[in-house]
Amino acid sequence: MTSRVAVFAFVVLLVGSLPAAVVAAGPVRATDASAGSTLPGDAALGSDPVESIAAGTTDSAATTGGAADVLHRTTVLRHRPADPDDFEAETTFRVPDSVTQFEIDLERGAAVESTAGFERIGDGTYRWTEDTDEPTIRYTMPADRRGDVEERGTDSGSGASATAGSGAGALDDGYTFVDTGDWAVVPVPDIGITLRRTEPVGIEEAVTVDGPGATGGDIAFFGSVTEYERDADGETIRLVVPDDTDLRESPDAILAAVADASGRLDVGMQGDEVFMVAVPNEVDWGPRGLQYGRSDAWVVDDATLDEPNPVWLHEYVHARQRYSSADGATAPEVEWLVEGQADYYAGLLALEGGRADFGDFARLLERGERSPYADGVLVDRSTWTDDRTHYVKGALVYGEIDRRLRLATDGDRTLEDVFRTLNARDGTVTEADFLRAVEDAGGAEVRAVAEQYTRTEATPEMWTRSQHRAAFDRPVADFEYGFRDESIDVGGQAWERWPAAETDGVDGTRDVIAVPAGESVSLPVAVANAGDREGTYDATLQIDGRVVDHRQGPLAPEERATHRLSWTPTRPGEYEVRVGSERLTAVVRSAASVTVTDLAVTPDRADPGEPVTATATVAATGERPAAAVLEFRTVDGVAAERPVAIRPGESATVEADLRFDDGGRYEITVGDRTVTVGVGGPLSELESMPGFGVSAALVAVTAALAGALMARRRC
Repeated sequence: MTSRVAVFAFVVLLVGSLPAAVVAAGPVRATDASAGSTLPGDAALGSDPVESIAAGTTDSAATTGGAADVLHRTTVLRHRPADPDDFEAETTFRVPDSVTQFEIDLERGAAVESTAGFERIGDGTYRWTEDTDEPTIRYTMPADRRGDVEERGTDSGSGASATAGSGAGALDDGYTFVDTGDWAVVPVPDIGITLRRTEPVGIEEAVTVDGPGATGGDIAFFGSVTEYERDADGETIRLVVPDDTDLRESPDAILAAVADASGRLDVGMQGDEVFMVAVPNEVDWGPRGLQYGRSDAWVVDDATLDEPNPVWLHEYVHARQRYSSADGATAPEVEWLVEGQADYYAGLLALEGGRADFGDFARLLERGERSPYADGVLVDRSTWTDDRTHYVKGALVYGEIDRRLRLATDGDRTLEDVFRTLNARDGTVTEADFLRAVEDAGGAEVRAVAEQYTRTEATPEMWTRSQHRAAFDRPVADFEYGFRDESIDVGGQAWERWPAAETDGVDGTRDVIAVPAGESVSLPVAVANAGDREGTYDATLQIDGRVVDHRQGPLAPEERATHRLSWTPTRPGEYEVRVGSERLTAVVRSAASVTVTDLAVTPDRADPGEPVTATATVAATGERPAAAVLEFRTVDGVAAERPVAIRPGESATVEADLRFDDGGRYEITVGDRTVTVGVGGPLSELESMPGFGVSAALVAVTAALAGALMARRRC
């Protein structure tokens, strides 16, 4: 558990000209500004000492294994073939010292079978008893689900079946997850975590299947499988093919199509991995595909790539929508955007990738011209007489806005730019956000088009082949993005960037920076127009696929622009930092990752107002890169702050110049180390005499006072 060192002050009052001497001991380490709040709490993870987080909603998962500033959570899933109604989940936490209390909330339907280190305090709520640093809870979850996927999933209800004319069917018409006994595809359970901590804390999440199967962390498959992978510019596409499937397309063809879509779709929200399962089409499925969580999806095994809107691509587009998963949301008036956008891009990507021709693409979109879809007002779901209106009319309207935007900007802007802007937003995406982004990209006239076709029953007509060429086949500017050959800035200081090969404790081949949680990171970015026409560039800084900062502007051929893009990490973890195709790894740590091994001051005596230099020697705690903001404390509080980063097994020195205006002896504290400096005045002169230190000075003063009292009595 965490202990605190209180601040003490000892004041010696002396008679005559001797000044006051103050001795102070400061806290061992810096803590979060509001540490000490009590449970329960409802705050964003990484900002307040009481934090609430649902495991399925994180933007990124910390991967600082063995770190003292990470709460590790490992879930093992087990199939129960003899009881296919339920599957088992066993979750074990590894609690760091900086966590003083925490509670968990299980998902609805969980039936707890055993606990160790947890006590039940409510319906589905359990509190850590602090008896063990590795509490465990084992429970079962219903395997079969129909209809509602609790806003963590988006489906391909209008995919291949709709284009074949058989009707899509609503989600409640069939299964979204199922266990047949022989095999199962199930959602990985959510666990809400509320914790109290003394330092910023990251969450490491790991999910495994005990036995044959596979998982991407949000969807799990039980049964014998074969896995295939392909890298798409740093994004790994994982395709899981169960032995019981009759896959219509080859794994290579599916991976090639999704990888091609990954390279064409420049909208941010591109993480390390997309997990896709081909499920046997032998049960009564509701949708033909389902994207669930952040970037997991299943698709029926007979889905093909020569459909006008392939389900494989539809679900991949959903994986690139931040606002379609549980960590984001859309306001009711723009709910149409999620499915309309996915169906439109599935068709456009199939066309541009050579898997469909313009006739297929036109037939896909022109369905939106007909009743009942055309009769609905997209922003008002109550007007939809068919539950696929957002797929069908939504795709046509989205495409028409995209076409008009391309024409208005001579091909310089597309709705991918609007897509990227919405992905960068925090919180709920509203109609105002969408319309503002459209206007920013294409002006008031394009916004008016968007308002006309989304706020009224007005329906555009599908454009012709020649109109398509005029809007979509224009040459565009070709931009290259990357990190400039300048120093990264952290907390206002130049920062070291380490080659991965020289950084123990971090996997991968990318360069590494270690950053203190809560400090601003400024990265130098360069943009070059490598094409032969002027255009508008979008330099974006992505953290684990999410756009956190961007700059935009016009650039002529062969011209360059430079910027600094910033990010302030709030919680420990390991993050992918990306600009264009260049990446590096940021390891974010709390103060607990650094140990102060020595503290010295030079000179150890100075006149009032003159600087003294305090030098702290620090080392990494544990086997991972460390980073912290060192506080140099005096009796007046924090006198200086210095960020520092250290590779494991190494040490570093950090300096701060301090001044004291009055004479006396002052203690300087960094971490749990303290050093004393003398500052001018009569006390210092007494101490400078051989054999005459503080104790001797006090004895002399006491003797002088006693002599004076005796002399007064004799009078």
